[in-house]
Amino acid sequence: MNEKELRKKAMALPQQPGVYIMKSKDKKIIYIGKAKKLKNRVSQYFGSHSNHSLKVYRMTQNVDDFDYILCDSEFEALILEASLIKQHQPKYNILLKDDKGYHYIRITKEDYPKIRECKKAENDGATYLGPYTSNFSVKQAVEETLRIFKLPRCNKQFPRDYKKSRPCLNGFMGICSAPCAGRISLADYRESIDSAVAFLKGGSVRAVKDMEAQMLEASENLRFEEASKLRDRIKAIKNLEEKQKVVSINVDEEDVFALVNGVKKSCFEVIRFEHGKLTDSEYWLIDAVENAAQSRFELIERYYSMRSRVPSRVVVDGEVEDEELIVQYLENQRGKKVELIHPKKGEHLSILNLCISNANEHLAQQQNRLGRELAALEELRLLLGLEKVPEYIESYDISHTFGSDNVAGMVVFHNGRPMKKAYKRFSIKGFDGQNDVGSMQEVLTRRFSHYYDDEEGSTFKTLPDLILLDGGEPQVNAVLPVIRSMGLDVPVFGMVKDSKHRTRAIALNGGEIEINSHRQVFTLVSNIQEEVHRFAITYHHNKHRKTTLQTSLTKIEGIGDSKAKILLKEFKTIGRIKSAQVDELAAVKGISRKNAEDIYNFYNK
Repeated sequence: MNEKELRKKAMALPQQPGVYIMKSKDKKIIYIGKAKKLKNRVSQYFGSHSNHSLKVYRMTQNVDDFDYILCDSEFEALILEASLIKQHQPKYNILLKDDKGYHYIRITKEDYPKIRECKKAENDGATYLGPYTSNFSVKQAVEETLRIFKLPRCNKQFPRDYKKSRPCLNGFMGICSAPCAGRISLADYRESIDSAVAFLKGGSVRAVKDMEAQMLEASENLRFEEASKLRDRIKAIKNLEEKQKVVSINVDEEDVFALVNGVKKSCFEVIRFEHGKLTDSEYWLIDAVENAAQSRFELIERYYSMRSRVPSRVVVDGEVEDEELIVQYLENQRGKKVELIHPKKGEHLSILNLCISNANEHLAQQQNRLGRELAALEELRLLLGLEKVPEYIESYDISHTFGSDNVAGMVVFHNGRPMKKAYKRFSIKGFDGQNDVGSMQEVLTRRFSHYYDDEEGSTFKTLPDLILLDGGEPQVNAVLPVIRSMGLDVPVFGMVKDSKHRTRAIALNGGEIEINSHRQVFTLVSNIQEEVHRFAITYHHNKHRKTTLQTSLTKIEGIGDSKAKILLKEFKTIGRIKSAQVDELAAVKGISRKNAEDIYNFYNK
């Protein structure tokens, strides 16, 4: 359905609340939205694109048809939209990957037990506490417990490693009892583990109360060393609680949201409070948003479609589109009143700033990684004189054994990183014998035939910004006419190696460009050349092994791949099969007497 037909269909929609469902040519759902007035909302997609964001424009270019469902109210449409998005996960909706699972605290069963966090309870004799839904709180609880009770975090096994080494830094700092140096007896270690488990099960208030009673009893009975140890534990717990007050609020429960927008990515951060304490923290890196208010609405809606607990108070860092509607949605989820606030001062603003700061940090970490890669690509662009940064690079290599089993590998680097889903393998079909230049011509011809012939969705439909061939000027000169003859204008360069098989230069039509002095480009091109060589040669080795098998055993009448594999499994090598007698061959399960005679005659007569 063309755009004119889509607009005509949209203009016929009623002015009622509802949900609209955009579909591609293959009938796949690519976007789901809600509307107070369906006609007004849906018709905006088809017509003038001047006010559309890039994301919306790309979506409309892929729409072939749409369905709609009428609702009695905008709120009903919102509930239905959330349910359908969760079910279909459409490509152009903002989606949050829910990687939350259950988490446990594991106490191992051994002479010197250890306390660790884990994601799965195994039937291994260990004791498990949980399950807990928050990985953040489990990690925090385990870390606090290990610190308070001075338990080891290392992977050393006791008693095997007891008194076998000097203590590590934790032992010197006094936050580990250092059984590796023999500083604690088995009895005292087991007592610490029992107290730690009681602390995890009962919480700090109950643990402190019990320890204070034990400390008093030990002191009265003149067990001053034991009393001193209990005093230190109580002090450690209270110090920890003081530190936690930095991220505590005077509200029983509250969720805080921040959305920080970058150039190419945004970070959506959530920190959660229960009983006035920080209990969980999550973040997602998503594509950069163009309408922050609308995106906050969608993100909050998606978040609570994944999480069962809705707090009494939700703090946001900016405007939320249809604020009354999202509050109604949250209250429906919670079953009670929910307050959405935009703090301007006080402790709630401090907590919000903490959330924004965390989001900025996560975004900066992502951009730093991407920044280094983009810097290398920009340096490569300048070095090669390209018009734009080569974000999508394809690289090719030919592999064979003295002209037999000719294959080629194609790898893709997107934004400086391997894009393995786009890798391709080619078996050379046009000729036999050693001809790297002819092989490269065939491969590039087949690759760009796919560009024209494949249906939408194929990775071949993406035109590269740059092609790097494993080889020098001859390969470049051979491939350029192929690409030009197909009406394409893609820059092509070769990757030249030195005598030690290391990347030395980039070859072009008429010379070479030395890259050793360009550190970032050298690293990027070396990685690409090593990856395409690895990919091509792995494919060649696999094919060569099969061909070697086919050129001997499978040429014998009655011996196919399955019997050949049986024989190789039994005799290990072709040489042993050649020297085997008929009786030995016939003794193999699955090999008949006639098979055995035919094999013997093939190799010996």
